[in-house]
Amino acid sequence: MRSPNLRPRLRVLATSAACVVAASTLAACGSDGPGGRSDSLEVWVYQDGSTVIQEELVERFNETSDIQVNLTQIPGDNYQDRMRTAMGSPNAPDIFFNWGGGSIADFVEEDMLIDLTDELAADPEFGDAFIPSILDSGAVDGRHYGVPMRGVQPVILFYNQVLFDEAGVEPPATLDDLFDLVDTFQQRDITPAVLAGGDPWTELMWLEYLLDRQGGSEIFDAARNGDAEAWSDPAVLAAAERAAELVEAGAFGNNFRSVSYTTDGASTFFAQGEAAMHLMGSWEYSNQLTNQPEFAENELAWATFPVIDGGAGDPAALVGNPTNYWSVNAQVEGDKLDAALEFLKLHAGEEYASSLIANGDIPATAGVESLLDDAPAPEYARFQYEMVRDAPSFTLSWDQALRSNQATPMLDNIEKLFSGQLDAEQFVEAMRNL
Repeated sequence: MRSPNLRPRLRVLATSAACVVAASTLAACGSDGPGGRSDSLEVWVYQDGSTVIQEELVERFNETSDIQVNLTQIPGDNYQDRMRTAMGSPNAPDIFFNWGGGSIADFVEEDMLIDLTDELAADPEFGDAFIPSILDSGAVDGRHYGVPMRGVQPVILFYNQVLFDEAGVEPPATLDDLFDLVDTFQQRDITPAVLAGGDPWTELMWLEYLLDRQGGSEIFDAARNGDAEAWSDPAVLAAAERAAELVEAGAFGNNFRSVSYTTDGASTFFAQGEAAMHLMGSWEYSNQLTNQPEFAENELAWATFPVIDGGAGDPAALVGNPTNYWSVNAQVEGDKLDAALEFLKLHAGEEYASSLIANGDIPATAGVESLLDDAPAPEYARFQYEMVRDAPSFTLSWDQALRSNQATPMLDNIEKLFSGQLDAEQFVEAMRNL
C-alpha cells in the first residue's frame, strides 16, 4: 500500500515517459511487443515502495520458467496516460499493473485484454484464493480481466483516542452520533474531523460512504456501468444533503479548503491534536507511523464508518481502493499465455501473501488470518483484514471506477458541493449530466 510520501491510494499515476530499469531483471521500454517472438514476458508495474515484492516474485518465477519475466518499473505522475499510449502499439506490455474498473474499461471494449473469468472458475485454487469482494471490484461488466496483486486499501475512520477519552465519548456508531461529536469537539475548540479540501478526492471519501450507507452499493454500481439515471436515486440527494449539513455544522472547521493531504498538512494537523477524526485510506497508519511515530503508537485509533438510521446500505460495506490488479494483453498467446497465467497464479499463494504482510500490506487473499501475527502492526492488520474479509461489497473509489472523461468533472462537482457552490439538488443534476 504505498509509500506515505506518494499520492495516496496510488492515485498519483506517472508523468515520466521514460522507463526505468531498476534491477537486473528489468527490461527497457522496447520489446518484441505483446505476443512477440521473444521468450520473455514484458511486465509493467507502477514504481513505489511496494515493488520490492514484485521484484522478489519475478526472481522466484524466473528460476523455474523457460519463459522469463522482465519487470519494468515506471515512476512519475502519469502511469495511466503512459499505459493508454502504449496499449495497441508494438511497445505494449504483456502484463500490466492497473486499478481495475474504469481504468481498464476502454481496453475491454476494444478487446485488448484476456478475459480471465473462465480460468479463475476452472482452477478453484486460483479463483477461490481471493476475497470475493476484492476480486469482483476489479471486474468490468461482471467479467474478470485482472488478478489482485497488491494489498487492500479500505477507507477507515481514524480518530485520536486521547481526545476521545478526554471528552468521554466513543467513535460514532451512527450518523447522528457523528453530528453529536461535531458539537462535542467544537465546544472543546477542536476541529471535529480534518478534511484536506485542497485535494477534492478526500471529500469524495465522505460522499462515497454517505451514499453507500444511505442507498447501498448498487446505486453507484449502476452509475459506473453507464446508467446516468442512477444519480437521480433519492439516496444520492440524501447523501449530498448530509455532506452539506456536515460542512454547515462545522464538522471540518472553517478553513478546510486550504488544507492539503499531499503535502502532509491534514495528517500533521490531525497528529498534533488539532482534529479529533480523519477519514482516510488505510495508508494513513503507515503515513503517521513514518512521520509522527509517537502519535501513531500512543494516540491513533480506528473504526468503521457509521451507519445511517433507516439507510438501505449494509453497515459492513466498504469503499476505497480494494487493491491493484495485473491484466494480460489479448495478443499474448500460446506458451507465453500459459506462462503468464502461471505467473498470475503465484499471487494466490501463501508465500506471496506472507511477503505482502511483511511489507506492511494486507493481502487480498482469503484464509491468511494465521499470518497476520507477523505483520508490523498485528492489531491494525487484523482490523483491516477482518473488515475486508467480511465486507459484502467493496466499492472502488469513484474516480478510479468511472471513465476518465467522467472522473474529472465528478471531482469538480464534489468540490463545488463541499464549497457551497452547488446545493444538493444542483449536485445531483450535475452528476446526471456527466
